[in-house]
Amino acid sequence: MSDSGEGDFEFERRFVARDVPAELLEATPTLIVQSYLLAADGYAVRVRVQAPGVPAVQDPGLDELLLLERYVDRVEFASVTVKGPMVAGTRYEAERELDPVMGIEIVRRGPARVAKLRHAVWLGDDGWVIDVFTGANAPLVVAEVERGGPVTDLAIPSFCVTEVTTDHRFANDALASRPFSTWAAELDAELAEHGPVFLSELGTNRRLEP
Repeated sequence: MSDSGEGDFEFERRFVARDVPAELLEATPTLIVQSYLLAADGYAVRVRVQAPGVPAVQDPGLDELLLLERYVDRVEFASVTVKGPMVAGTRYEAERELDPVMGIEIVRRGPARVAKLRHAVWLGDDGWVIDVFTGANAPLVVAEVERGGPVTDLAIPSFCVTEVTTDHRFANDALASRPFSTWAAELDAELAEHGPVFLSELGTNRRLEP
């Protein structure tokens, strides 16, 4: 949720990332496991739990729930969030913190889950998060930058291969019901045929070597 005085809105841009330099990835990132109680037409109700300081390398055979159970004793934060559709990098988002025990129990019972390892890094003038998805959404990696207002005139790291800010297939609520592993070949075919896509209506984009 934005803390910029803009109310319950977030301003972000998101990119598929590949070949992220190893030095940008933390040895012990934060594990995020979230369940979607509602996900339709860009509207979503999400419950998230976070466990900091887990190993960056995980068993690829672990699904989202098994991964949560492995680190359930490390969960320190939980929240419930209501989201609206994304429009050019802006999305309604209202969040409320939950008791971690309550969050864990809801995620355990949730109908659709996503798990990812979140790395934080400062690049250029912006703080970025790099989400390495696990479970059914591996090997997807998404780099995201968020600001207190519209993300314009962005320096985009060279490991960002295409922008997916407005591509609903890459929204976490969509990935919970249609995991990336089931359609990864679609992205490769699109990149081969059409090349990368970057939003042009948000100022000037430039490339940034990390």
